[in-house]
Amino acid sequence: MWKTWIFCIVLGALIVAAAAYQVSRSRSFQLFGEIVAWVETDQKVIALTFDDGPTAAHTAATLQMLRDAEATATFFLVGQSIDAQQSETRAIINAGHEIGNHSWSHPRLMLMSRSRIKSEIERTDTAIRDAGYTGPIPFRPPFGKKLVMLPLYLASENRPTIMWDMEPDGHADLANDPDAYAAHVIETARPGSILLMHTMFSTNQTARDALPAILTGLQNNGYEFVTVSALLDLATAP
Repeated sequence: MWKTWIFCIVLGALIVAAAAYQVSRSRSFQLFGEIVAWVETDQKVIALTFDDGPTAAHTAATLQMLRDAEATATFFLVGQSIDAQQSETRAIINAGHEIGNHSWSHPRLMLMSRSRIKSEIERTDTAIRDAGYTGPIPFRPPFGKKLVMLPLYLASENRPTIMWDMEPDGHADLANDPDAYAAHVIETARPGSILLMHTMFSTNQTARDALPAILTGLQNNGYEFVTVSALLDLATAP
């Protein structure tokens, strides 16, 4: 009998762990509060988002490509990187882009305490404000991971979890082919999409090489680039 009980306990634990893992990685579901991966709208608008950084090596190039296309984006920045790269942060702000909060040290927040989560987010908010940014600050969890305490904290602050519905960096077959990378984005985009890219680090040259074609291709298809906050406003508009 005791073996049966042990088996049931182990099986139950595995089921709970599997369910928790699925919830932690879901782009469209969380246990508390609001989560946004895409906004339903008839308008041909897309929120272009860049995670991590800023970095000294590639911030200027990313900004120049956006400037050339007259495109606006949201940069989800890491607090430690903001402190280390003040001039790059100000360059993003001065170019008119939105700054998002991507935590202070980019940890997986899903199993952290409320006090640690609060510190990670509030320290980054402070760094963003100290850099001179005055607009809304959306939040995106590092690695997109969340479970219980993070959604609870965000819900208490009336702050949605910003995810994405397009992540070309997650497709191994696109990793070394900028043309295929860009084509994938252009073909899968839809009104209200949130596109996630990582252009800040030297390891992702493909994303940087693909960005001009993505900007041109989507604009040729009638899309306009908006900030995450502007996209959220469309979702709540009557």
